[in-house]
Amino acid sequence: MKKFLKVLLWILLAVVVLAGGLIAWLSIAEYKPAPVVELDISRTADGGKLQLDKELSVLSWNIGYAGLGKGSDFFMDGGKDVKSADKETFTSYLNGIENFIEQQDADLVMLQEVDTNSSRTYSTNEAEILAQGNYVHALNYSCPFVPYPMPPIGKVHSGLLTTTAYEINSAQRIALPCPFSWPMSTANLKRCLLVSRMPIEGSDKELVLVNLHLEAYDDGEGKIAQTKMLREFVEEEYLKGNYVIAGGDFNQTFPGTLDIFPIVQNDYWVPGVLDSSFLPEGWEFTYDTSAPTCRLLNQPYDRSDPSTQHYVIDGFILSPNVQLNSVENIDLEFENSDHNPVMLSVTLK
Repeated sequence: MKKFLKVLLWILLAVVVLAGGLIAWLSIAEYKPAPVVELDISRTADGGKLQLDKELSVLSWNIGYAGLGKGSDFFMDGGKDVKSADKETFTSYLNGIENFIEQQDADLVMLQEVDTNSSRTYSTNEAEILAQGNYVHALNYSCPFVPYPMPPIGKVHSGLLTTTAYEINSAQRIALPCPFSWPMSTANLKRCLLVSRMPIEGSDKELVLVNLHLEAYDDGEGKIAQTKMLREFVEEEYLKGNYVIAGGDFNQTFPGTLDIFPIVQNDYWVPGVLDSSFLPEGWEFTYDTSAPTCRLLNQPYDRSDPSTQHYVIDGFILSPNVQLNSVENIDLEFENSDHNPVMLSVTLK
């Protein structure tokens, strides 16, 4: 008995030492970006400058790193899967995403959850594959080893991708408030805004294109703080005379959308709720309710199942000098991602 207890004690001690060593290593290696980081722009196209009074198409899509398609569920949403899609399935999802983006031929493309070197996506640089001309990528999840669940997620380098054939003058990664404290912060997302500044023909003003993916798995306070910072940023840019389009995955439902896609799965992840009074006068949320933009990953997708949870959490914010022409959620039935893409048409007035 004494020998057994002694062995057990040594095992427990070894576990504690290993866990402590892992936390120490992750703390040293933790991704800690500055509040504002100037980003490199890959320039491979020369589409010229944007023009006033010309229709402009904008595509936003959370691609779920090409690992969360129709057949997927995910442990964080109440599903069972802790591993990414196998390589064949991942390749199929990524090819489907690439083909769709090419077919749309949008002027501006904003993607979220784009991996550049992650274990879950077989070290594939998705940004290079999905780029449509000039592009910039901003990390919002960078960790050498995510130790949970079992088997662990492993290395993750992922973030936001903005790509266009038009000129991009400069781009910045602007850090958003992080709701997680140490040690959870060491292996968690560091949310940000990817801000691309684009010149306009015949104008000294810019289009400020803001690609975003706000907090998901927090207690709600993170979303509130990040949304407040987003509002302050876009309002400040508009007061400078610039044009502002902010879009992406808000992880919050837009006003009135819960009447169309109500919460039927209260036991799992529930998004926040955006209030129309959040925006300054003259601004508007821009979204569509003809189809959902996101699904809960508690099970593989089954549109006919009444318990399938849908949301509208992807859309845009437009400054008063940006004219809305149309917005459409393109219903792909979550074939290659747990989100559907959103296509926007606007004119810079």
